[in-house]
Amino acid sequence: MSHDHDERPQLTPEQTTAALRPPAGRNGGDLVVETLQGLGATTVFGLPGQHALGMFDALRRSALAYIGLRVENNAGFAADAYGRITGEVAPLLLSTGPGALTSLAALQEAAAASAPVLAVSSQVPAAGLGGGRHGYLHELRDQQASFRDIVKSVHPVRTASQIPSAIAAAWESALTAPHGPVWVEIPQDVLLTETQLPVVTALDATPRDLEPRPELTAVAAHHLSHAERPVIIAGGGVVRADAAGKLLALAEKLDAPVVCTFGGKGAFPWEHPLSLQSWMEDRHTTDFLESADVLLVVGSGLGELSSNYHTFEPRGRVVQIDADLGKLESNHPALGIHADARAALAALLDTVTERTDPAAAESVRTVLARVRERIAGQGLDLEQQLLASVHEALPATSPSFWDMTILAYWAWSAWPGPLHSAQGAGGLGYGFPAALGAAVADRTKPVLAVSGDGGAMYSIAELATARQHDLPVTWLIVDDGGYGILRAYMTDTFGEATGTELARPDFVALAESFGVPAVRTTPESLTTDLATCLAAPGPSVVVLPAVLRMFAPTHV
Repeated sequence: MSHDHDERPQLTPEQTTAALRPPAGRNGGDLVVETLQGLGATTVFGLPGQHALGMFDALRRSALAYIGLRVENNAGFAADAYGRITGEVAPLLLSTGPGALTSLAALQEAAAASAPVLAVSSQVPAAGLGGGRHGYLHELRDQQASFRDIVKSVHPVRTASQIPSAIAAAWESALTAPHGPVWVEIPQDVLLTETQLPVVTALDATPRDLEPRPELTAVAAHHLSHAERPVIIAGGGVVRADAAGKLLALAEKLDAPVVCTFGGKGAFPWEHPLSLQSWMEDRHTTDFLESADVLLVVGSGLGELSSNYHTFEPRGRVVQIDADLGKLESNHPALGIHADARAALAALLDTVTERTDPAAAESVRTVLARVRERIAGQGLDLEQQLLASVHEALPATSPSFWDMTILAYWAWSAWPGPLHSAQGAGGLGYGFPAALGAAVADRTKPVLAVSGDGGAMYSIAELATARQHDLPVTWLIVDDGGYGILRAYMTDTFGEATGTELARPDFVALAESFGVPAVRTTPESLTTDLATCLAAPGPSVVVLPAVLRMFAPTHV
């Protein structure tokens, strides 16, 4: 094959001269930050450590904004949220050994939620690699092995010339559907050694599109067009693919009811006549989904929470679309379509036949009425009042980040719109540092974080970060004196709870010691106090003493 011209970019004479005479004083750390800038990064998160100082010193010679947190795991949560909010790669700079390992829980959440986080970790000097016991500080026999089961891809670096390509490959991996965290590892001496390599300029790490196979979408369109009772389950993949508009158009063309998983909240308008909302843990919803003759599942693996704890047993035909190949048919037989949700929904929208079903909206109203009736009979007015108060106080365009706490468990089902939580991996401590990351991504609107008192103690140090960077985050701490949901689980199962009761600080006084304004509120004053704090500049804390209960499960 011949070409009439070379389409590769050519350097100007001035650029060639600059490449031949790179500035003095640069090292491997400069190659890291130059590569990140060349790929389009503007902000990095992290925490310095002895082996990573080459990267952190290079930051001052770059245009990258650095947001340092107090604990590596919290830095990972902040990067996760930045990636979710922007859809861009969030660089996370870490040290070696303990510093790197402390980020593992955050990277697991990023993997579960498909958040594009690019972790760049240092390593002991190259002479200490290879599995021997050389006695270097922070030394591990195989540091990569600790991350390989969690991240999408691992990219070891051993020489300075490998840095730009390794980071570019990791960047592409993080943004290839499904998004996810990736790991780059660079020895200390490689980061510190002076380099004569040219300054890194723009790189291309554009991920390929994940298009559906046309023969599969043709079959799926046929089934949906001829279905008598089609229903759609919308998962987090719809949100990540920015495919809510395509989903709405398809649902209306098919007159198909839509239920959003907890990770898919915001994928479909909450008050739409076809919206089954998000009551995935309710048997009335489960029964309705089982009655569908064709069930379209988009961007969900129908895991534990999305299947009412695996009690869901579809009786009709299932069509499943997911960018994660491992999720296809992992729980139920289906026509599996490996594709990005937006591309697949666009293909279906072009090929399905419009159908009209006057009974669809009525069936949705019936299911929701039965759900409301079941909840209403359990004496849970306080919990519903609190959730409504929080929603009333939060500006419509502001994001919210929820820790693993009882009010968040309510929000998964009952919060009328988008939210972000740690329900992917289920670890504690996500809400506040994630909200900080979201505020870094967009400082023009306040951000809400919600935690219990137990989860709050995981990230209390980040009050210093919030104050240092003056981030507009209001942190609601629901203080029930312990791990409330575990208390409830153990009491229901064993008759009493063990290890769930906690001594805790005066959160108001503690926040104020960081220079963060704080208020103790009540259920009656919650809306006013939250709204006041959200409207004020900078960080704030609202403490609500309350013992909450969950609605009764339907899977037991």
